[in-house]
Amino acid sequence: MIVRQPPNLFQLFFLVRGSVVQRIYPQALAIAGLSVAVVWTHHAYPGLVADFNSAPFAVLGIALSVFMGFRNSACYDRWWEARRHWGELICLSRNLSRQTLILQQSGDGTDLSRPTLLTLAIAFAQSLVLHLRPGGDTDKVERRLTPEILARYNTSRNPPEVLLAAMQAEIAAQHRNGQLRDIPFQMLDHTIGQMAMVQAACERIRSTPVPFGYTLLLHRTAYVYCFLLPFGFANTLGWLTPFATALAAYTFFGLDALGSELEEPFGQLPNDLPIGALADTIELNLREALGETDLPALPRPVDHILI
Repeated sequence: MIVRQPPNLFQLFFLVRGSVVQRIYPQALAIAGLSVAVVWTHHAYPGLVADFNSAPFAVLGIALSVFMGFRNSACYDRWWEARRHWGELICLSRNLSRQTLILQQSGDGTDLSRPTLLTLAIAFAQSLVLHLRPGGDTDKVERRLTPEILARYNTSRNPPEVLLAAMQAEIAAQHRNGQLRDIPFQMLDHTIGQMAMVQAACERIRSTPVPFGYTLLLHRTAYVYCFLLPFGFANTLGWLTPFATALAAYTFFGLDALGSELEEPFGQLPNDLPIGALADTIELNLREALGETDLPALPRPVDHILI
């Protein structure tokens, strides 16, 4: 996720890192090159490139802009929903740290249950990152698990669920032993259930992309429109046509690329969600709740990007 102050006028035209320029400049250059060829041919060999009325291109451009706006809005909704669920997970983790204070006050050996639950909650947050964004540092999870839980974790098709089940088993054991009364048990059980709901919601976002036919139609229309654009404006704009068509290509292809980034909010592109940093925030919050004092700083952006 890009984290920086709004750029000034000079920076506005020269910022590259965090923008989609690096992904779309080949298409924009191809459109500009085609425009140069079309304009040169139109002037050198008028019979090969006939004059076209540019009005249909204006109408099609408006329709394409509206269509692209709907898709980007749908993609942003996915991005924002994912961010909202991770914000909820942070809140649930902090609630869990406060709710488990009752385990310290009940006596009879239950003091050990609070560190166990909060350690599992830390591992769950880090495990959810690996579940949604494979290829990360597994040590952040594995070093916090007992050998028994780690064995089940490594063989499970849904590793975060193993950790939630371990948390559930811990409070169930305390409840069976009579060391956790009904109301506190229900309170903790509800919090763990809400954490499971967050996981299910994130899995739904990851596994249900924007309908492919919708995206394919937009891609085809944008490419056809941009490649036909030089033929419609070569007569009216002359040698300004390459600049105008490259600007149009930058706009349409850029919005398309940005929508693709937002469609997959759990990736590692600059505009994706910083779920790794959010999981680290949960870890630091819960470690502080356990009384640790020698803690690192909260995650900060590197080169204005937080991942």
